[in-house]
Amino acid sequence: MADSDSKFGTLYVVATPIGNLNDFSPRAVECLKSVDLIAAEDTRHSRKLLDAWGISSPLVALHEHNEQTASGRLLEKLQGGSNIALISDAGTPLISDPGQKLLPRLIEHDITICPIPGACAITTALSAAGLPTQPYWFEGFLPSKSGDRQRRLETLRNTEATLVFYEAPHRIHACLKAMQETLGAERQACVARELTKKFEEFQRGTVTELCEHFADRDKCRGEMVVLVEGNTDSSPQQQIDSDLLLSKLLQALPVKAASKLASELTGENKNALYQRALQIKESE
Repeated sequence: MADSDSKFGTLYVVATPIGNLNDFSPRAVECLKSVDLIAAEDTRHSRKLLDAWGISSPLVALHEHNEQTASGRLLEKLQGGSNIALISDAGTPLISDPGQKLLPRLIEHDITICPIPGACAITTALSAAGLPTQPYWFEGFLPSKSGDRQRRLETLRNTEATLVFYEAPHRIHACLKAMQETLGAERQACVARELTKKFEEFQRGTVTELCEHFADRDKCRGEMVVLVEGNTDSSPQQQIDSDLLLSKLLQALPVKAASKLASELTGENKNALYQRALQIKESE
């Protein structure tokens, strides 16, 4: 627990199980039983977990919709000497979860931050996917809108690190389809589904094969981690800066012609290049 000589309390960032309750560490359980308050992403969801382990510490909500105001209240309690634990619905807090506004504010006010490590879907998936783990790029959730998603994937196209994404079941097929069109149909990939749970599954293959597999809606169940092989093509074609190329082409060609030629030179998706060309023209 916190240093007794400190006038402020400590914020404990506590990892919780991502599926299997036995992955809850004794240290995490002890910490949650000892703190004065637990800030949880979803108090109803977390209460079930805490009840299973006999943890009765008070709960308050900290989620994306109230984090700005809740951070101020938590800071006041910590400055008053209370010890607080931060948990998310599953896994390690702040990994695509609330806390990004809270921690910088606490650090600015010299509040001690103490991590209690444990389960994390990123490392769990990486450890069994069969793709290179060094380096890897964690992207989190891609944008839900198709155009924004396509543009974000375009920026990752030449990344050599293994790409790691979180994805919801109702978007998994659209996500893989966009990856097929943007990153490349033959890249090796893995979809890790229902990690640490009864129906845990690792689907491995090319992006195209996984896209075909998850075209069946009955197979699109549970939270998923998508891992895609990094770009291994070091040919000059792949190293062309498409935005710079578009800017040069637009000096002499209309948007449609410039995006078509840029697609032929880089191999990138023509529609995505067209949208970027429009943005370049609008910014001039």
